[in-house]
Amino acid sequence: MAGIDERLTFHPLNIAVLTISDTRDEESDKSGALLSRRLTEHGHHLAGHVLVKDDVDAIRGQLQVWIDDPEVDVVISTGGTGFAPRDVTPEAVKPLFRREMDGFSVVFHQASLGTVGVGTLQSRAFAGQPGDTFIFCLPGSPGACKDGWDLILKFELDSRHRPCSLAGQVPRLRDVCA
Repeated sequence: MAGIDERLTFHPLNIAVLTISDTRDEESDKSGALLSRRLTEHGHHLAGHVLVKDDVDAIRGQLQVWIDDPEVDVVISTGGTGFAPRDVTPEAVKPLFRREMDGFSVVFHQASLGTVGVGTLQSRAFAGQPGDTFIFCLPGSPGACKDGWDLILKFELDSRHRPCSLAGQVPRLRDVCA
């Protein structure tokens, strides 16, 4: 049965949060704050929280810093996944990937269908790996970030989740989370 196996050891991940927005600042960034709070409440380490503008070079530049940092296991971004002219997160991030995680988008849309209905069609949420770092790109609304973390990521990033967890694909945990 799928779920958290409390008999297993929890291995915290180092997770960075990237807020992508032309309109938010540190004070008004509710989505990035929600993700930062949720991941630390769940026992993971916040490896960084940065806010950048909806700009391809700014997004790629910050992501590359974290991709190159062996201490960062996962990046969760929020914002820029819609259809407004300034929404460029997929265009900025996808070219960095060597592998896309097609199932994340499917599961995200299934989860958010239950909370926002067919409005989920307006999201281009996605995930993948440029190297060994996992990157999850969520919409910018706090509700979408809540759905993404509470309904998907808190389980998939928990090393105790069975039958499998992405934590076991993080290089430093491959031998302990098999």
